[in-house]
Amino acid sequence: MQTYSRTAMFLHWTIAIALAFQLAVGWSLESLGAKGFALYQLHKSVGILILTLTLLRVLTRIYKPRPLASEGGWEGALAKAVHAGLYGFMLLAPLTGWAMVSTDKIKIPTLLFGAIPLPHLPLPQGANAFFDGSHGLLAWIGLALFVLHVAGAVRHHLLLRDGLVWRMVPGRSRAVMIALIVLVPTGFVAGGLLARQAMSSAAPAKTPEAAEPAPPENVAVANAVVPAAENATAVENVVEVVEPVGPPPVWTVQPGGRIGFSVDNGGYAVTGGFSRWTANIVMDPDHPETADIRVEIDVSSASVSDPTQNEMLPGDEFFGVAAHPRAIFTAKSPKATGPNSYTARGRLTLKGVTAPQSIRFTLKGSGLKRNVTGTAAIARKTFGVGNGESSTGIDSSVAVTFTFDAVGKQP
Repeated sequence: MQTYSRTAMFLHWTIAIALAFQLAVGWSLESLGAKGFALYQLHKSVGILILTLTLLRVLTRIYKPRPLASEGGWEGALAKAVHAGLYGFMLLAPLTGWAMVSTDKIKIPTLLFGAIPLPHLPLPQGANAFFDGSHGLLAWIGLALFVLHVAGAVRHHLLLRDGLVWRMVPGRSRAVMIALIVLVPTGFVAGGLLARQAMSSAAPAKTPEAAEPAPPENVAVANAVVPAAENATAVENVVEVVEPVGPPPVWTVQPGGRIGFSVDNGGYAVTGGFSRWTANIVMDPDHPETADIRVEIDVSSASVSDPTQNEMLPGDEFFGVAAHPRAIFTAKSPKATGPNSYTARGRLTLKGVTAPQSIRFTLKGSGLKRNVTGTAAIARKTFGVGNGESSTGIDSSVAVTFTFDAVGKQP
């Protein structure tokens, strides 16, 4: 009996497993909403993979023709129609999905498997509804063809017993056949489990408690971004202060600090941080009224755990890095709120907007070696961060936490 080539066998089973995964994931995405962002990116990546594998399958079929049909009549005609339909589905489903993403009013970039950028197709936005509907309809058609194809294989193997299935099994091995058959529903189960995990692991971000009553301009108090990042070095900026106790120390931030931020997006927390910043810090912990603090943040260093979202952060919808590459926080004379605890009200300039901002922090240690930890809450809408269609589900307050070690030096 003639058999398919090993290449055709590999492509056949790989595409079957990927399709099963796609169907399970695709039906879950709409109900997941923003919680399914990462899964949505994976769904797009697997779709383009299926498109690529299908094109290879077509080329393989051209250069290595398939075995002759085993039966004629209406059964043979139906088998050919199902095969043709499956090829059409495997080509059109990814293409309509690609077109749907390209014409969506929310221009979310696509990074295949988080690494390879996929450009948007040059199609009119008005066609989005057509591609959206077509993509959903094709999913149901593909499922029906999938079932018919499996039913045909079962008929040949169990009813006709003509050994037709062996043409697509390497080495005519029963163990290999069973393993391959099991892998297909396993792909479907894996897709369903990933969707369930996306739903269950979603946890709303928590905003730090306010340190003081809210000030005018509807800006959250206890708000400040004072990031501490790896390898950051404080820039010396000695402020001359006349104090009977002497001038305050100038502090240098040590490597190994960390700044983190978290914000709720439709029921799940998006977390990330900044990796580059500099600061001028002058302060006597026993006389906080002597303090002068200035922090400059390179907002292009912002990142989250998802590479696609990282691509979006520098754009005008979020940080607008091209026009506003830095955020600056300044504050003087923080107030002691308890033993080694302080609140400093200052001003934050972010994305070209300057507004009142505050920071809460605590000190540990003694002398000229201190550990600093703090919290803040940024009213992102005040600064126009997250001002587009893709930001509608993001909470208005961004929680910030930071920690770093600092070494002081008497001027």
